[in-house]
Amino acid sequence: MKTGNSETIVEVKNLKMYFPITRGLLRRKVGDVKSVDDVSFQIKRHETLGLVGESGCGKTTTGRCILRLYKPTGGEIFFNGKEISQLPERKIRPLRSSMGCIFQDPYGSLNPRKPAGSIVGVPMLIHHIASKNELNDRVAETFRLVGLDPSMMDRVPHEFSGGQRQRLGIARALACHPSLIICDEPISALDVSIQAQIINLLEELQEKMGLTYLFIAHDLSVVQHISNRIAVMYLGRIVEIADSEELSDNPLHPYTQALLSAVPIPDPELDKARHRIILKGEVPSPANPPAGCHFNPRCQYAEEECRKAQPSLHDVGTGHWVSCFKVR
Repeated sequence: MKTGNSETIVEVKNLKMYFPITRGLLRRKVGDVKSVDDVSFQIKRHETLGLVGESGCGKTTTGRCILRLYKPTGGEIFFNGKEISQLPERKIRPLRSSMGCIFQDPYGSLNPRKPAGSIVGVPMLIHHIASKNELNDRVAETFRLVGLDPSMMDRVPHEFSGGQRQRLGIARALACHPSLIICDEPISALDVSIQAQIINLLEELQEKMGLTYLFIAHDLSVVQHISNRIAVMYLGRIVEIADSEELSDNPLHPYTQALLSAVPIPDPELDKARHRIILKGEVPSPANPPAGCHFNPRCQYAEEECRKAQPSLHDVGTGHWVSCFKVR
């Protein structure tokens, strides 16, 4: 993919994240789980890039590599033009105030022993965003920003409802005024009625604060609603990237076509008339991925070329990138 410019906040080039498989008392390495295998994409400033795919395809690992919670096995990650993939921890820490993360589980991602005000306030103190004298006012302001009453600052997480807990998680992510937020399936653990509220809140915050989102999810209908562009991931690789409307109207990769065919349509007549694509087989193990195109064992169009060589991610026009030999 082309090199980014000042409008690009994140650029990922040939990212790889392998986890070693060890056996025996001496923990001898016998292989790798190739969670992320040669992934490249860009995130433009103030946009939302949706990252979708089945569970275990490497979406969360990609997000954690960008945050440098994991040190990548290979490749490059540029954040605001600076290469960060191999920086030591002491140089990464000053950059953390510019990045935030909203985790999937609002129950497990918050310290159950800390009051809500402390959960949001401690990052402000660590990164010198606020002094001790002004901390209480800054935390109260952040609470109001996400729709929480500042009177809740003394409560501990178990005293909040699920939706309130996720709002608290969002407040923590916003504490240091980041420019980039990784949203790691932020609504999948919530009731459907609460999901819409959280999506609307994220959109309002993006407009108000000029945020950039990497929105990780497996629900393609939600991602289509919130994202400017969507990247589709399968078994550690990006197979298609396009604008949200373009991907919906003109999916080119067979895996994307199968995903879209599974998205529910409110109209029963339209739902009955459309062609549903049922993928054969199971997702291969990332510890032993198939040769060539990773999707070839389940693809109805696979040919000999697909089983021998890996297709490159190439632009077919209007910013629509696809990794498939049948799409030239």
